[in-house]
Amino acid sequence: MVYVVTQPCCNDASCVEVCPVNCIHPTPDEAPFAVSEMLYIDAQTCIDCGACVDACPVDAITSGDELRPDQDPYLKMAENYYQRYPLESDVRTEPSRISISADSGSLRVAVVGSGPAACYAALDLTTRAGVEVNVIDRLPTPYGLVRAGVAPDHQQTKAVADIFRAGLGHKRARCWFNVEVGEHVSHEELLAHHHAVIYAVGAASARNLDIPGENLPGSHAATEFVAWYNGHPDYADLTFDFSGERAVIIGNGNVALDVARILVTDPEELAKTDIADHAIAALRESKIREVVVVGRRGPAQAAYTNPELLALGQIPNVDIVVEGLESALDSAGRALLDDRVVEPRIALKVEQVANFAKRPPTKGNKRIVLRFCSVPMELTGDGRVESITFDRAELVNANGRLEMQPTDFVERVPTGLVLRSVGYRGNPVPDLPFDDQRGIIPNEAGRVVDPVTGDPLVGVYTAGWIKRGPTGVIGTNKVCSEQTVDNLVQDFSAGRLTEPFADRDFGDLVSRRQPNYIDFRSWQRIDKQETARGCEARRPRVKFVAVADLLKASAAV
Repeated sequence: MVYVVTQPCCNDASCVEVCPVNCIHPTPDEAPFAVSEMLYIDAQTCIDCGACVDACPVDAITSGDELRPDQDPYLKMAENYYQRYPLESDVRTEPSRISISADSGSLRVAVVGSGPAACYAALDLTTRAGVEVNVIDRLPTPYGLVRAGVAPDHQQTKAVADIFRAGLGHKRARCWFNVEVGEHVSHEELLAHHHAVIYAVGAASARNLDIPGENLPGSHAATEFVAWYNGHPDYADLTFDFSGERAVIIGNGNVALDVARILVTDPEELAKTDIADHAIAALRESKIREVVVVGRRGPAQAAYTNPELLALGQIPNVDIVVEGLESALDSAGRALLDDRVVEPRIALKVEQVANFAKRPPTKGNKRIVLRFCSVPMELTGDGRVESITFDRAELVNANGRLEMQPTDFVERVPTGLVLRSVGYRGNPVPDLPFDDQRGIIPNEAGRVVDPVTGDPLVGVYTAGWIKRGPTGVIGTNKVCSEQTVDNLVQDFSAGRLTEPFADRDFGDLVSRRQPNYIDFRSWQRIDKQETARGCEARRPRVKFVAVADLLKASAAV
């Protein structure tokens, strides 16, 4: 028997660390890890010990004997990976870990943010002797996109928060939620109270299409829709028009597929998850029967992963329709899709889309349309979105590189709801340099640098999406944060950090500026009440979405 990694996989490599025979790859110190969709277990090396099953924080590992038919493609994914990256040795080289010198004294670090990158940083720091950590987040609740970004029908993925508790709840860590840097405390004050500050604030803004009509009512960033149905306090009061039968999603990433799934899934099935109550109420009244997911290029260039694509085809009573596949896979495109050029995961993605195209439709079903080679040109309507215009494109082989070439075919598609899912970008952080073109804090391996001189700013670090851009999955942030923490500890041990000169008790400053802060124990009260409410409703949790309700719950005895 062999074990198989299935969707959802968080890529945090907990399974790699416990595998006694090094059969799970790519490991964090291997180059493919940075771009891998998931991890893979080598069937020839696995000894069926089950250690990986126990270690996986999201229950994504299954016995090969227990795979459902719809999970069989995961076996093929693993086989394809090891054909491309055969194992060269069964001896794992553990990455070096930089320790704090006993002569250096205690290290005080502020971590701004409490999403995956911030939590992994706090976990790493609290496992090192002599480190004290203050975690600060402007929201009343922790975990960032794990709470407010992961789709509610992916409850297993959200389970990664269980391992984050060890960092946030550590005896040498203190949490200050509902506290905003730049309003309640400044960057200078953080540095005055700490040897170093790690900014792990994510990438909260959506990229624009930059086309006419983009800002008409009825056109929204998909990030806002995701935050709305997940109960993010900043977005709970938004409204979306579900009165028409068609919605259009611009983008070909995992977020686009998440949004499409939510729009067509039976609301009674969603009501079994932790989706926000206001979202369930609105989706129960939805008239949407068709969701068109639009990509400028073809399936080989799509950013969504194979696991997410497979999940799309498993929604009950929903057809998957494919449009524009011929243009995407014309003679020029096919020339670039042979095994000598394209990774197996990309070939598998194309194969899966082609299989969708062969499926016969079922009368009465809702449908998701995967539309390729369509360039959005304009949104039009009288006071609000009523249609979107596309320019059909074709892919051509330009000296071995696939390029998009416009055609003369323009099409207008009626719709009252457009969700733009063309990527995230970071926002500037007060008093820090910012690379506006890339949407990140300029840095070298996590050390924030002066954009003019290139010199590191003493005591200032970054991790996660605001460090590297919106790439990777949840577990990718573990390696990213470990790199930053290692460099921070190295700088501290080498005497390159400035000793804090302000009073040691950072809490006095915060409690004066923001009496309504929420600490970890107060968050546990919120968590306990949300899960209790969920138990009564036979759901994982029922969230509080208003800040006032969260504050009230945090103070409950």
